[in-house]
Amino acid sequence: MPQVGKLPLAILRGSIAAALACVALAAAAAAARPEPDALPGAGIYRDGVLPSGAPVQAARAGNEVIRGADAACVKCHRRSGLGAREGRITIPPVTGRYLYHGRSSAEEFDLPFVDGIRFDHEAYSDATLARAIREGVDAHGRSLIPLMPRYQLADGDMAALIDYLGKLDRPRVPGVGATTLHFATIVTPEADPAARKGMLDVLTQFVATKNSFHIGAVPRVHSQRTMHYMVNRQWQLHVWELTGAPDTWPAQLERKFDAEPVFAVLSGVGGRTWEPIHAFCEHRHVPCLFPNVEAPPATADEDFYSLYFTRGVTLEADLMAHRLLAESAGSAVREVRQLFRTGDVGEVGAAALASALRSRGIRITDSALARAAPESALVDALQRAAPAEAVILWLRPADLAALQPRAPPAGAVYLSGLMGGMERVPLAPTWRAHVHMAYPIGLPDERRINLDYAYGWFRLRHIPVVADRVQADTFLVCTVLAEALNHMADAFYPEYLIERLEDMLDKRLITGYYPRLALAPHQRFASKGGYVVKFPVGAKSRVAADGGWIVP
Repeated sequence: MPQVGKLPLAILRGSIAAALACVALAAAAAAARPEPDALPGAGIYRDGVLPSGAPVQAARAGNEVIRGADAACVKCHRRSGLGAREGRITIPPVTGRYLYHGRSSAEEFDLPFVDGIRFDHEAYSDATLARAIREGVDAHGRSLIPLMPRYQLADGDMAALIDYLGKLDRPRVPGVGATTLHFATIVTPEADPAARKGMLDVLTQFVATKNSFHIGAVPRVHSQRTMHYMVNRQWQLHVWELTGAPDTWPAQLERKFDAEPVFAVLSGVGGRTWEPIHAFCEHRHVPCLFPNVEAPPATADEDFYSLYFTRGVTLEADLMAHRLLAESAGSAVREVRQLFRTGDVGEVGAAALASALRSRGIRITDSALARAAPESALVDALQRAAPAEAVILWLRPADLAALQPRAPPAGAVYLSGLMGGMERVPLAPTWRAHVHMAYPIGLPDERRINLDYAYGWFRLRHIPVVADRVQADTFLVCTVLAEALNHMADAFYPEYLIERLEDMLDKRLITGYYPRLALAPHQRFASKGGYVVKFPVGAKSRVAADGGWIVP
């Protein structure tokens, strides 16, 4: 027999070179792989628009014709292509790896488990898939359910759609390792130090606690009848501290993501703007889950990957507008003066309120003071408010406290609860009897039970409460994420995470500071409304609703 031992050096070098070449080719192929969003079939699937720009047309049972967005595949099969289950109706996944691996395939049990998975179908070919889309006949030759439209697609458009479905699968997902899921939390330079500390205390303790209960691998699912199982990966938290002006943040985020790819951004805390982080997450397809910000981007509902608890100060503006417009109908309010400091989120709220009121004929006067302007400038601005005006104060507690020695204006006065400190706003008794406050959370009695578990958890882990709402919201995000991941089995895809959150959030009983939470496509703010509250006489730290829950 020939001797088997050390390889000759030339052969060894050749093997290493070949291996490195294969790695380089694989990397080049991955880099050359087009993003699915850029493919011609993306418009058909997601928007119901053909590459020509014409609307997609299809027919359902009973010859009901649907066109355009109503005919988009995403309506049922979701952005991820992984389908869903609604009661007894199963919407199957339609990405390439699920369509082309049927029950006869040896690889079928390597497919990540999703709710709509079917292990009993034959593998599709391009031809049988085209037949299913056009005629509603599956790979077995059986009719698909009547809910499945029958699409009128030319051969070129059909090829574009099938190509898109094949490329929806991601061979690698950033931040998803064999044993670890990587998450980032983002802190902007404007973030309040107490909010930063409180958020990080909760995040680090939650991750440590979760990882301490890691139980290792579990068997794979081999049947639709088997219950969901959990792939037990450790969580790794990365803290991304941004510096400098907002226009430098995109480059910082790109560098951090390249160095530490993450599956999602978990919580976070910001100040005047969150727009660069929002834009980064949309561009990189990274879920950004409920950051602690007072002024989320106004266009968030048009995007996909970023979720927020509320619209912040723009929601407060709509709550105030609702009340002021009701009063103006009775000729009570014709002019409004707003006080705010430039560079703070009150500037965003003031702009939103002015936009809502000017269109209804109410005159707006803005008193915008520089961030460094002395408190005396605020007092002067308040004194200039005419008696018949309503006055809106987009101010922080320190500024509100400086106004208290002065008598409140004669007209209606409204405060931003988010900026002023909610029921802890520093108001003198004469002011408390006179003002109303926008209150985009549940009333104290409504949320007491909702918050008991979070505060008990903080006590058990000796976490000081230094920013109560930020910490409670951060804890809620962590528990919601953990629950969603438990239901994802090993299908760790960003789009599927967002879809799981859309499906489950409105079913939660524990919702923290918010009476109810719900998400849906094109609904990226989970709490939609709030109250306008007043301060009952003699109740130092209490508030009472002046009317019902308002959804503007």
